[in-house]
Amino acid sequence: MRAAADETIGFSVLGPVRVTRAGAEVHLGARQQRLVLALLLARAGTPVSLSELVDLLWDEEAPTSAANVVHRHVGVLRRLLEPGLPTRSAGRHLLRDLSGYRLRADEESLDLLAFRSLSRLAGRRLQEGDPEAALRHHLDGLRLWRGRCAAGLEPASRRHPAFLAVEAERAQAVREAADAAERCGRLGAVLAPLRQAAEQHPLDESLQSRLLLALAADGRQAEAVETYRVVRRRLADDLGIDPGEELREAYDRLLHQRIRPVRTGSSPSLPRPAQLPPDLPFFSGRDDLIAEARAAVARPGGPAVLAIDGMPGIGKTALAVHLAHGFAAAYPDGQLYVDLRGYDGREPAMSPAEALRGFLGSLGVPQEGIPAELHAQAGMYRSSLAGRRMVIVLDNCRDAEQIRHLLPGSPGCLVIVTSRSRLSTLLTTAGAHPLPVGLPSVEEARAALLRPLGAGRLAADPAAIDAIIASCGRLPLALAVVAARAATRPGTPPAQIAAELAHAPGSLDGFDGDDPQTGLRAVFSWSYEALSSPAARLFRLLPVHPGPDISIAAAAGLAGVPLRSARALLGELSRAHLVGEDLPDRYRTHDLLRAYAAELGEETDGPAERAAAELRCLEFYRATSYQAHRWLLTSEHHPLIEPGPGETPLRFAGHGDAMRWFTAERQILTALVRRAARQGRHTEAWQLALGMQHFFDRSGRWVDWTATGEVALEAARAGGDLIGQARMHRSLAGAAYFRHEHESAVGHLDRALELLARLGLHGEMTRAGINRAMILSAQGRHEEVVRALSAVLESWAAGDDKLLADVLVIMAGSCVDLGREDEALRGAEQAMALSQAAGYRLSVAEAWEVLGRVHAARREPGKAVDCWRESAVAYQEASAAAPAAEVLALVGDALAAGGDQDAAVRAWQEALALIPYAQSRTGRRLADLLAAVTPRP
Repeated sequence: MRAAADETIGFSVLGPVRVTRAGAEVHLGARQQRLVLALLLARAGTPVSLSELVDLLWDEEAPTSAANVVHRHVGVLRRLLEPGLPTRSAGRHLLRDLSGYRLRADEESLDLLAFRSLSRLAGRRLQEGDPEAALRHHLDGLRLWRGRCAAGLEPASRRHPAFLAVEAERAQAVREAADAAERCGRLGAVLAPLRQAAEQHPLDESLQSRLLLALAADGRQAEAVETYRVVRRRLADDLGIDPGEELREAYDRLLHQRIRPVRTGSSPSLPRPAQLPPDLPFFSGRDDLIAEARAAVARPGGPAVLAIDGMPGIGKTALAVHLAHGFAAAYPDGQLYVDLRGYDGREPAMSPAEALRGFLGSLGVPQEGIPAELHAQAGMYRSSLAGRRMVIVLDNCRDAEQIRHLLPGSPGCLVIVTSRSRLSTLLTTAGAHPLPVGLPSVEEARAALLRPLGAGRLAADPAAIDAIIASCGRLPLALAVVAARAATRPGTPPAQIAAELAHAPGSLDGFDGDDPQTGLRAVFSWSYEALSSPAARLFRLLPVHPGPDISIAAAAGLAGVPLRSARALLGELSRAHLVGEDLPDRYRTHDLLRAYAAELGEETDGPAERAAAELRCLEFYRATSYQAHRWLLTSEHHPLIEPGPGETPLRFAGHGDAMRWFTAERQILTALVRRAARQGRHTEAWQLALGMQHFFDRSGRWVDWTATGEVALEAARAGGDLIGQARMHRSLAGAAYFRHEHESAVGHLDRALELLARLGLHGEMTRAGINRAMILSAQGRHEEVVRALSAVLESWAAGDDKLLADVLVIMAGSCVDLGREDEALRGAEQAMALSQAAGYRLSVAEAWEVLGRVHAARREPGKAVDCWRESAVAYQEASAAAPAAEVLALVGDALAAGGDQDAAVRAWQEALALIPYAQSRTGRRLADLLAAVTPRP
């Protein structure tokens, strides 16, 4: 189904609820919103009443606003499915139907409808006497499932009749698939789905009886007998009944061996290797990756190779083995497995020849019959696989060259490769489907701890469990180490385990297992030791950088290498999954890898080398901040900071480019201010902070501005730097002004004026006096503002048109509040002319804003709105999001007062999108306002 041109919409409810648009997954928002969509998907085109949606969202008594909340969720979902959809428009997918809603979808767009279509097709084929085709269609349908219906939305997904009905359809499809499989002698093909269905429905005797027959047909008689005993005991304990006729009949057939054996389709003389390691008993999660792998393999002409890559300890082998077990039934000629030791601190990497000799032996070739030459071995291996269907797992591969000779030469087999390196070559040479493995979600991490620790310990202290997960950084290997240790200490409460891990933050001491070779240090070391010397050095230096991520330019500054070299070194670290490129040209490393790098740095690099790296990092940011700051200057002729002794390879194309750099580096810059202050680098601390002032101002990050400025002021005081103190007092006055803390602003500005007078900095005193007039205006002291600025204008010297425009705008604003609209109009128009001539977009925006206030005072709301819109555009052209949001809020207020509620809401929404909610009084007001007035969809 298409949402717009070339924007195919896909819905999934057979597992976690998902929506894709044009191939990209759509973030569906909060839990209640996903529940609404899940029920609409489960009903698959039939109406869902409003009352049913309300009952779904609230277990107990619903609030009086419940219906509005549902309408709002539907409205948000509509706009997620169709960005740009006008307010009140129903769109193409979520339709209003009498007293509720329904979702419009078809077999191509909704997995549930596709599953039903395949089930119907399978039923027709069985009636026509073609059980092979029926089985194939049933298996295709069952592969669409990625978990329980609406997984992740428990407990509702396990209680609501709609979701239970869909689960019942799945169970029936498994029963019918098993019947078709028995008729064509292929019960082994349905063993995996039968196991899943029987586990979900432990008291369903029809499923359990078919599971017994499938196990016996696959040669697992002992397991079948034990399964019967477990089911019989469960029926007696839970229901107080004995097995029914169908289950007893299946058991009788098992005992008397009246079961048709599985047809493998291969010659009985050929060996059927089964080399897969056991599937992890506690494997959980990874539903999206498993579904993606199944969908890729099931696709006509799909890949013969799945390439799994990820950082050390991320769970690549566990996923590969789990996938292989899931695919095994569809590849009846067996499974091959080899650990290629690509990253192993104990033994060298396995050669292709060694791996081939092992595989050929497993395929029935006598060792004396295996040729010595590699290409001959590869030819014999591919000949042995021809015409066979096997799963081949190539685990822990170092690079594509190591496995080139291990790939089959003809279709029919499925190869699953794991590596810590990104095997891009396989995508082009073998048509591999990439499966990059990232960190599990918090929910998946919690599920990984559930079975080893037990539900009781998890439920007893959820906060401690969350703390354990946070200390592990959600890394599966770290979680496994902690879980194993906790399982051996059943009396230890989770809070104690969490406290032990928190005792040494940034350390790996809590993650060493009983076997040193399986601890995090050992596992990380195998990737580190494979690095080139320059890349290993950069990896050790990464903890010196204070940010959550690092740019290529910052890495170059940190390591003291050219930009091109830094890009190559980060590329090497990225291919080894020791860093990840979350955003273009920005690299992040996992917290535990960062702790490992810090340990290596302390062991390998001397204090002088690490101190030099810290200094290079600071100098790079000081120099780059200076370059960016220059683009954001307003009426100041010259920067009030210096570039310092460092250099930067970065140059900025304009104020937008500079704002984007500050936005990306904000956390790092504020951390560097704090670090420089702690280390006694007082000048660097206050100059870095002052360099961020205009960024804080234009983006509305006034809380950050205050916090960073206070650290910098203390640094200037500690260094006895009067210039630094004066400039930081003036900067903090600006932060206080925007936070509406006017008394604090006046206090800072008076102190700045006192210091500037002692220093003889008369130009800065003039600007500080103008700043003081702005604060007086905010306090409503408009007569004082006009007197003070008129005195400034009387002694004005020509040549500083930007500052003159600033003065005229401030005076014009006070004139509006004094009722002197004509005078305000002249001042604003004069400021506009000066600003336009000087290319000073910020003052152009301010002049438009004052003109809007003039028209509002004259009761000309249409003209006021037009001026404020012009002001918002000019502010945004100056990369000043915060004041743009302020004037858009005025637009919304004016439109609402005039009765155009829809237009007002759009203006308020546009404003709120621009301004950081937590740091803006206007942002908080708009959020509350929109929550109250957002119209029903």
